[in-house]
Amino acid sequence: MHREAVQEAGISAYKVLINALLDVTDNLNADGSVVPPAGVVRHDGDDPYLVVAADKGTATFSDIANGIAEGRGFWLGDAFASGGSHGYDHKKMGITARGAWEAVKRHFRELGRDIQTEPFTAIGVGDMSGDVFGNGMLLSKQTRLLAAFDHRHIFLDPDPDAASSWTERKRMFDLPRSSWADYDKALISKGGGVYARTLKEIALTPQVKQLTGVTVDKLSPSELIKALLKAEVDLLFFGGIGTFVKASTQSNAEAGDRANDAVRVNGADVRAKVIGEGANLGATQLGRIEYARAGGCINTDAIDNSAGVDTSDHEVNLKILLGYPQRRGKLTPQARDELLNAMTDDVAAHVLKDNYDQTLALSVAQGRAARDLDAHGRYMRDLERRGRLDRSVEFLPGDSQLQLFENENKGLTRPELAVLLAYAKLDLDAEIVASDLPDDPTFASVLAGYFPPAAVERFPAALEQHRLKREIVSTTLANRIVNLAGPVFVARMKEMSGATGAHVARAFVVAEGAFGLAALKARIDALDGRVPAGVQTAMYTDISEILRRLGLWFITNVPANADLAATIALYRAGVESLRGTFHTLVSPYEASDTEGRITRLRDAGVPLDVAEDVAVLPLMSGAPEIANLARSRSLGVDLVAGAYFAMGAAVGIDRLRGLAARIPATEHWDRLAIRRIVDDLYAGQRGLTAEALAALGTGNAKAGRGDGTDAVKAWVAARGETLERAKGFLDALERSGDLSIAKLTLANSQIRELAAR
Repeated sequence: MHREAVQEAGISAYKVLINALLDVTDNLNADGSVVPPAGVVRHDGDDPYLVVAADKGTATFSDIANGIAEGRGFWLGDAFASGGSHGYDHKKMGITARGAWEAVKRHFRELGRDIQTEPFTAIGVGDMSGDVFGNGMLLSKQTRLLAAFDHRHIFLDPDPDAASSWTERKRMFDLPRSSWADYDKALISKGGGVYARTLKEIALTPQVKQLTGVTVDKLSPSELIKALLKAEVDLLFFGGIGTFVKASTQSNAEAGDRANDAVRVNGADVRAKVIGEGANLGATQLGRIEYARAGGCINTDAIDNSAGVDTSDHEVNLKILLGYPQRRGKLTPQARDELLNAMTDDVAAHVLKDNYDQTLALSVAQGRAARDLDAHGRYMRDLERRGRLDRSVEFLPGDSQLQLFENENKGLTRPELAVLLAYAKLDLDAEIVASDLPDDPTFASVLAGYFPPAAVERFPAALEQHRLKREIVSTTLANRIVNLAGPVFVARMKEMSGATGAHVARAFVVAEGAFGLAALKARIDALDGRVPAGVQTAMYTDISEILRRLGLWFITNVPANADLAATIALYRAGVESLRGTFHTLVSPYEASDTEGRITRLRDAGVPLDVAEDVAVLPLMSGAPEIANLARSRSLGVDLVAGAYFAMGAAVGIDRLRGLAARIPATEHWDRLAIRRIVDDLYAGQRGLTAEALAALGTGNAKAGRGDGTDAVKAWVAARGETLERAKGFLDALERSGDLSIAKLTLANSQIRELAAR
């Protein structure tokens, strides 16, 4: 059959499919009411949301799908299928490749490499006419592409010049329907060339032998490709169709890509430092895990090439937003298209930020993987109990495997964490959207922030009319929470407090807003390339740690129906009044510990302001207690803070908390016990401080005058013998060796008895 006939048959079948889907899909009237499809029995609720995503073989069919939707009066119009002549051109934007490149850059940054300024070697799958591969191989002028292949050719350039090869790749990218056969042979380094995959054998030059590590003189094209996939290079970049890496435990049949059985390799045999999956299914999930266990840097294709889907989501939601003024005659179709085009860069920036944050979340989770293994296992079991996860389908380890990992002090690999990250977001998103949280006026800024400023400024009223506004707020919140606090944050909070996912999300929003954690994260982001990636990751981990402490505190102490904006403002005021004054208020032990953290960060190149704000995070855990006490007693925050930290030093609670943080605990229940006791210590410190402050005169209390430390000194003097006995017991515990959970429990009981007396 001729190519034109095949294409025509494909289009005809596609039209049948699209019409069939619309036949069973709800629609909307002009007034927004749902119109069920005629003659269809519905067993579920109203659901008029159906969009079409471009896929292999149908990437150019968006206009066809949109034409059908518009012809049938489907409410989404040309938002039904993203792309097309009135949407974002993904290849022109290079968005999928740019998103994958964010992942690749992060891998190398964490290896101490900057691939935008330092030369690096790469082998790729694809050709320069392809969207992902073509754009990807132009994203750094430092790329030294040693080899590449597609279904037609094998390209070999063992010692390329980065500058001239980039220019030639750009020429080929701009050349319609180019192939590796179009590459200027005069620019190929010694020993290289372009070879058709139809050849029986390819003679190997000394340079190609050195590149691949083989010693034979000839290889078939398939054998040469296998050797290239196992070559020792910096980057292996998948930008073309096919699954080329599996696990040694898998058969080729299990890879599900018969066309590439002859060239596929095992993950353990791949020697590239980094794999970037710009294309779908460059490796099987088990292949990724095997490669990662062998020390390779890899995410999953769902992480690496998510920017394309994300862009489509933004396009659809923008078209829905602009559809309201369009239907009212305030925006012509031409003007809408011009506005969409003008917002391209804003959309791309938003999408790429998502890629940046999501890969960062994986890095933080990977750094804690061994310590969090038990939490990961508990969360997987919880998802299974609720019917939301099948570990065998997702290639996640069973309980026996988790036990082996624990015995070997290993955690989940990055590809496994990527799956868990996705489930955490989906799980939380479902809980938030089912609650009333997205309706809180506080999140008006979240909704507006999702869209480019140009659209919001011109049509602010359309935001409230957007049919998917709740879903946008919910998804944005879920992403923000999981990206910053980690994949098991919500599960931990729910387990420890019994709160719902929506209540946990509220607590997160209060903590993040009151303590300015998003702004602090942005300042750490700005240090890319200026400080070691490991130092940055440690600072992000400090943020996630304080969120665990604050999240539980706000769940416990702030009612679920409290006004969100007012609550954030209340605690924000308390935090800001303390910021910068801690050094005059904290105990000597806490001051010394904080100064040590600042010094270590400064030595690593962190600017002083960032180092101070990160180093003080553990102390900030007490800020809500201080703010609450100041408000309830009508006392000045500084006065209460002075008394609070003085009490910690007087009783020894400051040292106990510091020592508790150093207790090694791998078991879930041990870690839970330590956190509970630390929470008790905070509560005990607050109670003792309140007792000491009760001695202040009423006039001083209302005016916020007086010296909190003097109040504590008076309290200490009054407690005399009782306090000395308690401190003596605590000193004896500390002298008897390293602090343990048992000792910490006894110490906490002494603090509670002291408060009770």
